[in-house]
Amino acid sequence: MVKLQSGNELIFRVAIAVPVYRLFDYLPPEQVGLTPVKPGIRLEVPFGKTKKIAFLVECVPHSDIDIAKLKRVERILDEKPLLSKKDLALLHWAGRYYHHPLGEVFSAAFPVALRQGKSVVIQTEKRYALTASGRAIDSELLKRTPKQKSVLEKFQAHQNSLSEAELSAWNHNWRSSVKQLADRQLLQLAGSEVGTSSTPSVVEPIIRNTALHCNAPQQAAVTAVCDSLEQFGVFLLEGVTGSGKTEVYMQIIRAVLEQGRQVLVLLPEITLTPQLEERFRQRFTVSIAISHSKLTDRQRACAWLNMQRGECAILLGTRSALFTPLKNPGLIILDEEHDASFKQQEGFRFSARDVAVVRGKLLNIPVLLGSATPALETLHNVENGRYRLLHLPERAGNATAPILQLLDIRNKKMQEGLSEALIAEIRLTLAKNEQVLLFLNRRGFAPTLICHSCGWVARCRRCDANMVIHYDEGVLRCHHCGQEQRLIRQCPACTTGELTPLGLGTERVEKVLAELFANKTIVRLDRDSTQRKGALENYLQQINQGAVDIILGTQMLAKGHHFPNVTLVAILDVDSGLFSIDFHAPEKLAQMIVQVSGRAGRAEKPGRVIMQTRQPEHPLLTTLIRQGYNSFAKTALAERKEASLPPFSYQALLRAQAVDAQMPKLFLGEVAQLGQEFSKGHIDILGPVAAPMARRAGLYRYQLLFQSSRRPELHSLLDALMPLIEKLKLAKKVRWSLDVDPVDLY
Repeated sequence: MVKLQSGNELIFRVAIAVPVYRLFDYLPPEQVGLTPVKPGIRLEVPFGKTKKIAFLVECVPHSDIDIAKLKRVERILDEKPLLSKKDLALLHWAGRYYHHPLGEVFSAAFPVALRQGKSVVIQTEKRYALTASGRAIDSELLKRTPKQKSVLEKFQAHQNSLSEAELSAWNHNWRSSVKQLADRQLLQLAGSEVGTSSTPSVVEPIIRNTALHCNAPQQAAVTAVCDSLEQFGVFLLEGVTGSGKTEVYMQIIRAVLEQGRQVLVLLPEITLTPQLEERFRQRFTVSIAISHSKLTDRQRACAWLNMQRGECAILLGTRSALFTPLKNPGLIILDEEHDASFKQQEGFRFSARDVAVVRGKLLNIPVLLGSATPALETLHNVENGRYRLLHLPERAGNATAPILQLLDIRNKKMQEGLSEALIAEIRLTLAKNEQVLLFLNRRGFAPTLICHSCGWVARCRRCDANMVIHYDEGVLRCHHCGQEQRLIRQCPACTTGELTPLGLGTERVEKVLAELFANKTIVRLDRDSTQRKGALENYLQQINQGAVDIILGTQMLAKGHHFPNVTLVAILDVDSGLFSIDFHAPEKLAQMIVQVSGRAGRAEKPGRVIMQTRQPEHPLLTTLIRQGYNSFAKTALAERKEASLPPFSYQALLRAQAVDAQMPKLFLGEVAQLGQEFSKGHIDILGPVAAPMARRAGLYRYQLLFQSSRRPELHSLLDALMPLIEKLKLAKKVRWSLDVDPVDLY
């Protein structure tokens, strides 16, 4: 209640999305009277000379600030909380664990539209459905109008109504065809109630088509999770690439939906969403919500509210979708759980995987982690009995594991990164009408522009990095800060020397492929080629239809995609990941190799993987090829244990940056001194040292690492330090951030 029986006003203690480690006290609005308010509602409050959206944390009888100095809340935006008590408990836990300002943690749990104080009213989307004529007509009668034919077949395959969002996700040019089909009385506007409930009706079954037959390991995994749906537990579904993890997910999801409960499915990258969404829509009749950064603010707010109200049964999203409230939670799935994209690298630096486990515990529901190459931390949790292992040792159906082969390119003639032996293998594969996938994790034409005469190199003026050549656009671009300039033809240092591109990027390899295989269709998939809306979906459709011969791409190709006709995969530059100062690098390289290799031979035809290397005896490569990822992981964990590195110790990285080169170092030096006083030598405090990239976007960067063999000791130190760091004079002269459980040291 807003008022105490004595008549004294209760104080509203609120969280505001500002980078300070404190809450703010306000008086309630004058008009409220005895209206009950609960934590989790949004408020509009005066803050300095502006107004901000705040989140009510608690009502308290007293404030440490003189009540005469407190401002009043201007408006209460919600009649009842948008988040449940368990949702709020998760945010409080995350704020404590990651030592991050609670206002920014609360803000991260809401979509942008709701953070801005906008209404929670959902504008009902139009839905379209087949008429009786539309169900009866043969789509071949529309072959003269292929776009209309395609749309009609989409509806006939689904049978139920489709929303505007579902149609846009499938094909962004659907509107004119739908209007024309409606004019021909083959489609009609459907009632808004059609297909909006997450609770299965008697008339409409939950699944559209029959589930595939599971092999014994798949069935054992399905049974294990389904037997534990009423309680918390973490399961690791470790399956070789192509082992049918998605089918296991779908059969478990069906059991959850039959209980009238909701499922949250998290993916590491947007690029994986369309393919999985299509498979889910083909299987399930329930409403599916989608949430990722390429959607509009309104679309993401609708997905959030539909899940919160129980109007959608499945949410498919990326990292930020983790905090979406669920009315009837039943299961959380993280696909490709090892992926570093699940760790937020700016602002509120949370790990979606680790927070998902805590959320599952609070909700008392199972959490399913899936990967062919589990993170070393996850495997360590399996060894310690915290997680239960479900193993899929063989590929689904008749598919067999690909053959891995190292191709020694020392002293070999190369054509823009392609050896003669590899070119010959590509020709043989294409001659059999099979597809080839080439992997190079570097976009652009070349990573360096150098003068052949004087050695001048095109460097970014704001970063310790070279400018990358983007030949087609005619620009030099920094991939770290985005700075760009036009591509120069003459050396600015000696004015006479020949400027030469050095190194390989996907754009450069694409050009040589076009020369070598002039009559073949080549598709390049990287961040540059898929920027246009719908471009990625269009390329994937072409690949799966067999209209593409050679697929060239970066890490967006490495996982999740199912290309049945790809029988040859080549990793053009495997050596670039072998030498790094970051102890995480070998693990990431091994995962990348196995994931890319998994794109080969996923159907009836056997697959091969060729890795070009100048280090054919390197132990990481030989272990992976001869003994597989599990053997590599055991060796890597033993090395980590010997060196007292995570998961056998716990880390937090304090980063600082400023325009002045000395400020970050001085600031972190003061923090290190404070840390030594509080830790009394029980915690390793390493640094401050310059970051591996010492200057980025015009700012000089330093870092300080805290490491302890006991997690409680580390967090106890951070609890003591954070309030003191804020009060340091130098803290106002630098930008600083804390990263608990960092996934890289850059």
